[in-house]
Amino acid sequence: MQQRRVVFVIFEGFQSLDLSGPFEVFQQAGRSGPGRPGYDCRIVAPVAGPVRSNSGLRVHADHGIADLAPAGIDTLVVAGGDGVDHAAKDPALVGWVAEAAATARRVTSVCSGVFLLAATGLLAGRRVTSHWSRDGQLRREHPELTVDTLPIFVRDGRVWTSAGVTAGMDLALALVEDDLGREVAHAVAQRLVLFLRRPGSQAQFSVPLWSEQPATDPIRAVVAAVHADPGSPHTLADLAAHAGLSPRHLQRRFTAELGVGPAEYVERVRVESAQQALTGGDEPVTAIARRCGLGSSESLRRAFHRHCGVTPTDYRNRFRSTEEPA
Repeated sequence: MQQRRVVFVIFEGFQSLDLSGPFEVFQQAGRSGPGRPGYDCRIVAPVAGPVRSNSGLRVHADHGIADLAPAGIDTLVVAGGDGVDHAAKDPALVGWVAEAAATARRVTSVCSGVFLLAATGLLAGRRVTSHWSRDGQLRREHPELTVDTLPIFVRDGRVWTSAGVTAGMDLALALVEDDLGREVAHAVAQRLVLFLRRPGSQAQFSVPLWSEQPATDPIRAVVAAVHADPGSPHTLADLAAHAGLSPRHLQRRFTAELGVGPAEYVERVRVESAQQALTGGDEPVTAIARRCGLGSSESLRRAFHRHCGVTPTDYRNRFRSTEEPA
């Protein structure tokens, strides 16, 4: 079966993980089993040869834009990085990306790579995301875009954009699932020892990012229990039993290690569980509230206002993926 061609666009000052993370996901998917088409991954830069990333790591681009035809690309992946602002002003590179994007089945960007895509005019009227730190700049420079830097990746028809750095791997896994199915994407995630395959609707500021990580086994046991079943009661006494500590001792240790109290942590995990349920199906809000441990739709609504600033229904409407082709 014919391989799908995936072309990664890099430039001086690109973010190395924007390339290496998704590249590895596609390569692993190509080894997922006999009879699968796999991927033909290529790297293109303004000029072929070594390209310095913003961390100083050099990557060899086998192709320059002068010698790689922009036709015949299945998936175009544009990396981000500190050098993207300069790259987006390179007329030859922008022209090549525009021509390649015009015929590619899918057009994607990782992190600030969206700026290079936006320079082509392709994204006008699209909903896009990028790294949260680029939100203001993206809105100022490209008012023609609908910018939303809360989710880790966004699909708008054939255009997919992702948040920063490791979110590129989440994006690549979603692309693999779109091509080869859920089982293959899950197998790749397991092979790469990814904690989980996050849905695009998950916020860039997830629990593991806004809280500290547990430093001792008793608190790790509590955190594992909460994530394993957010809908369980998880009273302070229940959590103390998981830790083998008294409730008062657990309260002190948990807050000291994670920077938040047990009750706040449990609520945040429940809200994230509800976020995934809201965007992953049509289950009624009341049922989601009960299953995720938030009790009633009113309790879920109050928790969403505290953590997300929107109602559960607004969140579902805002972050449900656009699946139809452009």
